[in-house]
This record gives sequence, structure tokens and C-alpha cells, in this order.
Amino acid sequence: MTAVARPGFDPELKAGLAVVGGVFPPTITPDLIAFMRRSYASPPVEGALRGRAIERREHVIAGHRGDPLAVSVLRPAGIDTPRPGVLFAHSGGLMFGDRFSGTDLVLDWVDGLGAVLVTVEYRLAPEFPDPFPREDCYAALEWVAASAEGLGIRRDRLMVAGASSGGGLAAGMALAARDRGGPALCGQVLDYPMLDDRGATPSTRQFDGVGVWDRVSNETGWTALLGEARGGPDVSQYAAPARATDLRGLPPAFVDVGAAEIFRDEAIGYADRIWAAGGDAELHVWAGGFHAFDIFAPHTALARGMIRARNAWVEKILAD
Repeated sequence: MTAVARPGFDPELKAGLAVVGGVFPPTITPDLIAFMRRSYASPPVEGALRGRAIERREHVIAGHRGDPLAVSVLRPAGIDTPRPGVLFAHSGGLMFGDRFSGTDLVLDWVDGLGAVLVTVEYRLAPEFPDPFPREDCYAALEWVAASAEGLGIRRDRLMVAGASSGGGLAAGMALAARDRGGPALCGQVLDYPMLDDRGATPSTRQFDGVGVWDRVSNETGWTALLGEARGGPDVSQYAAPARATDLRGLPPAFVDVGAAEIFRDEAIGYADRIWAAGGDAELHVWAGGFHAFDIFAPHTALARGMIRARNAWVEKILAD
């Protein structure tokens, strides 16, 4: 059988893949969901907050159908004036993770840039299939906007952000806010976003059994969310934003992705269609980068560059 040609991994990243595989295997099948919920659970957030000038408050809000939903609000300590706000949706393939997964990478936005970070415990598939995850996130967005004064957030500086499945949820929130006349957003951060349930791009077929989050993992996640509807004609654009036919009127987008991962082509395609619609997008494609390498190998030169580029864009967008 002829090997599939694909971009190679950055040498520094490649050295760490064996370690990553013990926590996050390249191929995730339905029987591994329970394992992933244990291995990908975030450590206590107190560790990430230690030494940072960040205050944390917990709230229970009404999620999809009015069900109770936990959100955490992290704000700069000792600052009482209204600040920019960011609603963050965590990674985890729509099946695992929690509201603190990956937040250590964006805490600089709080104590460095002075933003208020709100992170939401959206419900997970397959127990809670579409529309629960996306509508939980949208309910949190509406709550943040309605509660802005009490949260110390500026309504004119409200942004959505997410990584992987969270990036797809952030893109879906931006689409829904536009279409529903919802909160005005100043930006959307889409880190290696999970946008397309159809799995038809060349990059989707290039990565089977290698790296982090391969074709089979992607099918597992989308099937958990959509069931038999996956890949068919009846999937909502708010669940799979790559299906959106009109990308006009969206807030500025930051899109980044590794060149050596399955989401490369759908992320590039989404940014390209934002430009074609007259919108504003900044796209970074990191040569040699596997999926979520900033989470799994933040010490590497490539990850440090990725984090610097993202933080610089966020600082620009949140500034006056």
C-alpha cells in the first residue's frame, strides 16, 4: 500500500509526540471517550492562577432550554473599571474537556492585557448532541452581554475565542450573533478550529494514525455530536461553520492552524471565504505543526511563536 504523502512534523515537536500519545492518542474511537474524559481533564485551576493577579468568580446561568450551566469569570485583580471581555469555549473534540481546559494559554489576556475572561461548561456529546453544545455557548454569550455591567465588561469590546472544537463553537457563536441580532462582537479567535463535519479536504485524508486528532478521531467527534446526520444535508451552519454560505458581516477573525494536521485546509478555506466576503481575517499556518501543539508542547519555539502572534492580535483587537 502506497504511503500517503503529507507534510512532516517540526523536529522539535516530533520529539514530543511519543509523550503526547500517552495522554492523547492519535486515533480516538467511541470506546475511548471515557478514557479521554479522565486523561484530558484539566488540573485544578488554582495551580494555573497561582502567582497571577487574577480574581475568579463562579456563576450558574441558564443554558440551552434553561438548564443550569456553570461559568467561571476571571478578571484582573484590583481593576474596577469596565474591561474588554472574552467568552472562551474549550477544546476536547465536543466529547471531553472542561471549562478550564486550555485556559492557561489565554490567562495572559487577563493579567497582561486586562481582559475579563468568561469560560463556559457547555455540555458534551454524545450524551448531549447538537444543538446542546453550541446553544449552551450562545446562551453564555447572551448572558455575558446582558450582565456586562455587573461583570465589569465593555459591551463594545466583547470577543469570542476557542481552540479546536471550541474554535468551531466560537465561529458558530459569531454566525449566530450576526443572524439573531445578538451581541455585537469585536473579534473571534479561531485556534485550529473544528469547522466541517464532511471530512472531504485533502488534509483530512493525510493524517491517519499520526499526530494528534486524526481522521477517525474527527469522525468520532462529529458522529457523537450529529449522529446519522453527519456529512448529510441537514447539518446546521452553527454546528459546522464551514457549511455557512454567507460569511459577510462577521467580526474580525484570527485563524491559526498547523500545516501538519487535518484542520489545515478547512481553517485556510474559512479565512479565505471571509476575505472573499469582504471581511477581515488574519491567518497563520505553522509549518510542521501538529494539532494543538501549543497546548501539548508550549515550550517549543514553534508554539512560542504561535502564542506570541495570537496574543499580539488579541491585544490589537481589544485596544481602543
